[in-house]
Amino acid sequence: MRTTQTLDLNDARTIIDLGIAEAERTGNPMNIAVVDAGGCLLAFARMDDSWRGSVDIAIGKAWAARAFDVETKALAKLAQPGADFYGIHASNDGKVMIFAGGVPIKEGETVIGAVGVSGGTGKEDESVAEAAAQAFARG
Repeated sequence: MRTTQTLDLNDARTIIDLGIAEAERTGNPMNIAVVDAGGCLLAFARMDDSWRGSVDIAIGKAWAARAFDVETKALAKLAQPGADFYGIHASNDGKVMIFAGGVPIKEGETVIGAVGVSGGTGKEDESVAEAAAQAFARG
């Protein structure tokens, strides 16, 4: 029997808590989304005073990081005019977010989900997402 390695709701809550702690440390309220290995939303948190317009962006970043198993900041570089993935943001009914802040979460070498963060600059979003993913990482 084959089993799928994936995040569960308790994992997602932990990742969100780690993201919130990092966002509070930096003083920037964020929207934080966590998806499982199948790209399905497990949990979401919008911190007080975070941008309402970033809700869908955080969810999209998490989904894109899992869909392509790559940080969205790396995907953004590949999606520039003349690059191999130019126009990818229009695929999948526009769900692909190519802004920094989406990070796959791994157990060993296997991607088991992803976190997406939005509400600041790309660098700020990426910092919170990476901190949450690295603090949670298994193996």
